[in-house]
Amino acid sequence: MPDLSPAPEGLYKQLQSLIPLTDDDFAAFAVVLQPVQLRKKELLLREGEVCRSVAYVERGCLRYFYNVAGEEHTGQFFFEGDWYTDYDSFLDQKPSAQYIQALEPTQAWLLSRPDLYRLYEERPVFERFGRLMAEQAYRGSKARGAAFLNQTPTERYEQLVRNRPQLVQRVSQRLLASYLGIKPESLSRIRARQ
Repeated sequence: MPDLSPAPEGLYKQLQSLIPLTDDDFAAFAVVLQPVQLRKKELLLREGEVCRSVAYVERGCLRYFYNVAGEEHTGQFFFEGDWYTDYDSFLDQKPSAQYIQALEPTQAWLLSRPDLYRLYEERPVFERFGRLMAEQAYRGSKARGAAFLNQTPTERYEQLVRNRPQLVQRVSQRLLASYLGIKPESLSRIRARQ
């Protein structure tokens, strides 16, 4: 195993499970990572800013949300071992329409767009990593869209409890309701019937 300082061991294991990673590959990857510490409620990205990095969550929780007419609409939550970027802003280098916020004190690692693209060029194994992350993001987005079209709020909540119980344990009812597309009082009624 290569020297992991300062990159986390979990990241090394995750990459190793996804791509044929050599110690030299990981060393080239780890050297370009930038650590970031976020306080609870601190924003990593604001609407109107250009997303210039991909974030790996080592510890804590991030969420992305949109502000529509003064009301927050949560799109997704990201926990330990998850990656996130605003793909539209990141790929096209255009202003973001969303916010990325820490819900807990969060330790993350940022990989800048220039560094990622340089890794793609110099170490093609990372192109596979990028493709796998894009596929995962697409599948998640498609599943979420299908749930809103095909499931009732109660069914969406039950699926959430089954598939992502950490959300119920670590995220406030207000934010869970926002994620499910319902009002907090509606979520209270759904929970009372469970």
